[in-house]
Amino acid sequence: MNLYGLTGYPLGHSLSPVIHGELFKIAGIDGEYKLYELAPENLGIGIAALKNSLCGFNVTIPHKVEVISYLDELDEKAALFGAVNTVKVGKKTVGYNTDCIGFLRALEMAGIPLEGRVLLCGAGGVARMFAFEAALAGCDLTIAARDEDIPAANVIKDEIKDKLDKDTQVTNLRDVEEGYDLIINGTPVGMYPFINACVLPKEIIQKSGAVFDAIYNPGETQLIKYAKEAGLKYSNGLSMLVLQAVAAEEIWNHITFSEEDIKKVIKTTETELMKK
Repeated sequence: MNLYGLTGYPLGHSLSPVIHGELFKIAGIDGEYKLYELAPENLGIGIAALKNSLCGFNVTIPHKVEVISYLDELDEKAALFGAVNTVKVGKKTVGYNTDCIGFLRALEMAGIPLEGRVLLCGAGGVARMFAFEAALAGCDLTIAARDEDIPAANVIKDEIKDKLDKDTQVTNLRDVEEGYDLIINGTPVGMYPFINACVLPKEIIQKSGAVFDAIYNPGETQLIKYAKEAGLKYSNGLSMLVLQAVAAEEIWNHITFSEEDIKKVIKTTETELMKK
């Protein structure tokens, strides 16, 4: 049996075992996926143990950056973002970033182009990845953040300028105006249990072209509800979560999945989420 897993701290409840279990079934892989909670002070010893016992593993908060020093190589996107969420174990231990693949494929599945004027809400880890992908796609990007997060937004802006030589605007969330082709929510605003909160006013959302919300609990945030009301294209974070796992499986096992298979896994994961 091939062994895989997820490491982070704390892990709590994770949908990853469900997702990868479904992918193993579809691909006919004799695999098992477990959670390996690993405190930061034990990272070095823990990663060594995972490398000796697993064929591959995923990495989540707070280890996505620190894990890099324990790997032999990074793929291009992981090096660009300075963050790893997937590790392949072999003669060399290689770090990848499949969060970005999941994001891009989720947009594609929803028929949402990553182009034009893009508003990114938030300046945390996942927002940073969204920002780089928008810049790589040639978008006219604005990062909107709360007062206390403006310095972090400016750090992302400077990184994009330094690494990609592309300009980015930074603004306060309260100063956002309408007219964006795509709004991306990279904040936790609207996440369970605060399901009635929304990162932006309804009128700004409904005068945009499309919406992507990184949140997947609830599956239909207030942001998504406003988008649906206006007939906009939209996607939530559940498809991204499944699709980043699909990308990890492709890396570990050199396999591909049909869109029909992926939609089945998304549906199964959605059902599992509703039980929690």
